[in-house]
Amino acid sequence: MPAYITVNFTPVDKEKMQQYGAAVPATLATYSGEYLVKGPAEQLLGNTGFQMQVILVFPTKELATGWYHSPEYQRLVPVRDAGMRSQFQLIGS
Repeated sequence: MPAYITVNFTPVDKEKMQQYGAAVPATLATYSGEYLVKGPAEQLLGNTGFQMQVILVFPTKELATGWYHSPEYQRLVPVRDAGMRSQFQLIGS
């Protein structure tokens, strides 16, 4: 069953965001992950406080969590955190 990682974020450093965005796709490939959608989030009800959203899809929950906790992705976390305020959520069983 597919699993999804949703990322709500607001950019805070354009240069760090570009660096992070350029590096993430290579980390996804090993775990068969891909971008489903990325862009500005239009709030229909409530306010999350974030401007943008990304939805990643993986074939399984194990691959999704494997990607997030992988050494390759974890090396990008300091760049990510310097480039954006974010919230990550896993959906799927």
